[in-house]
Amino acid sequence: MKSNYKVAVAMLAGVALGAFVVQGLHAQANPPIYVVAEIDVSNLDAYLKEYVPLAQAAIKAAGGRILAVGQNITPIEGTPPKRASIQQWESAEHYNTYRKSAAFVDARKIGEKYAKFRTFAIEGMPQ
Repeated sequence: MKSNYKVAVAMLAGVALGAFVVQGLHAQANPPIYVVAEIDVSNLDAYLKEYVPLAQAAIKAAGGRILAVGQNITPIEGTPPKRASIQQWESAEHYNTYRKSAAFVDARKIGEKYAKFRTFAIEGMPQ
C-alpha cells in the first residue's frame, strides 16, 4: 500500500512540475502585435476592386488576421480617418516578413495609386 502512495505522490509532483514548465514557456513567447492602418482613399471603387482583394489575400497567406476594416468609424476624440484597418500578427517578426514579401510589395504599388496609408503597430499584452 505504501508503494502506491509513493507512485501517486511522484505522479502528482510530475504533473505539477510539467504545468509549471509549460506556464513558463508560454510567458516567454512573444506577445502578438496589432497593426493599425489609417487609410485616406481617393478612389474608393478602384481601391475596393483592385487593391483590397490582393491585400487581404496577402495578409491571410502570411498568417495575419484582419480584425476590423472599413469606413464606418465612430469618432470619439479627434477626426477619424476615412477608412481604417486593424490586423493581428503572431509577432513583429512575422509582420516584418510579410512587409518584405512580394505579395505585399505588389499589392501596395496598386494601393498607393488610390490611397495614402499611415500604419503603426502596437505590441499586445502577454496572455
